[in-house]
Amino acid sequence: MYDLILKRFETPDEVRHFEKGRFELVSLGGMTLGRATYEPGWRWSVHVGPTVGASRCHVEHVGLVIAGHATVEFADGKVHDLLPGTLFHVPPDPHDSWVVGDELYVSLHFLGAGTYAK
Repeated sequence: MYDLILKRFETPDEVRHFEKGRFELVSLGGMTLGRATYEPGWRWSVHVGPTVGASRCHVEHVGLVIAGHATVEFADGKVHDLLPGTLFHVPPDPHDSWVVGDELYVSLHFLGAGTYAK
């Protein structure tokens, strides 16, 4: 006999709210998965960083962009675009991120979700 578990981000195990965004978490199969939803104007260093006492994010991320456009910027000034359909690996090197344009940005996080915005 097996124990099938089905979950949805619409009924997450936890939600982390911050100005202009939210991060929904679901624990499943020994993993914590996240769905980030950010409004236009959202920026990590402005809307998340102060709540965790940091000017840049140090969390490693592996994920997939579902909708919208965001960027990730490293301390050396290099900026990378995150567009729908893009799979990404952001190393734990200090980085900032922000939404570009006037669309909602949505991404799924397969690594780093458990420690993000905490």
